[in-house]
Amino acid sequence: MNEHRLYRENAPLGVRRDLLPSELPWPETTQAAEGMKRRPWRRAEIEAMVQAGIIDEDERFELIGGEVVPMSPKGARHELVKAELNRHLQETAQRGLWVVPETTLWLDDTTFVEPDFCIWPRAVAPGDQRSHDVLLAIEIADTSLSYDLGRKIGTYAANGIPEVWVINAITLVTRVHKQLGAEGYRSVAEFGPDETIASARVPSVSMCLSSLSLRPV
Repeated sequence: MNEHRLYRENAPLGVRRDLLPSELPWPETTQAAEGMKRRPWRRAEIEAMVQAGIIDEDERFELIGGEVVPMSPKGARHELVKAELNRHLQETAQRGLWVVPETTLWLDDTTFVEPDFCIWPRAVAPGDQRSHDVLLAIEIADTSLSYDLGRKIGTYAANGIPEVWVINAITLVTRVHKQLGAEGYRSVAEFGPDETIASARVPSVSMCLSSLSLRPV
């Protein structure tokens, strides 16, 4: 039974039944316990719920400090930037590196994120990579910009990711975070779409977004 038919047959009363899968309602979220102590979810529990079908395998979320954070749908602009950058990175990154889009990166037992790109040595198989293996994480943000530059950057820093790039999908301004310190990244710099950015940790990885036929909107 396909997703659309399944939804039509099981949709709650009062909810439209003619929606396409991409238009289906988001899972409910809540802030009912805001300000109160909450029990964190752990990796084994999340994986068990996915296996049991309680959480759909295609549901997009991250786990931050044990709290499930739903991810907003990715728009056309985000996907365009990701596609162009993926082509560029796969062509230019040195052999011996994994350049993997949208992989699940477990940082500890209560935290996983899904960077748009994650780069680490090929000696570590996909799925086995941990924070100490990662050389560079790249995020492409449109509606998620404040989250990516706030809580998520803090999470990367707290877990020792040495370098993170956050690309604004609309303006094509990239914020580069590097040089980890006790209170986060000591070096934070912004680069425009016409500037070339080279990774401090992965010399073969560099980009100039305007050279990838991308323009700000």
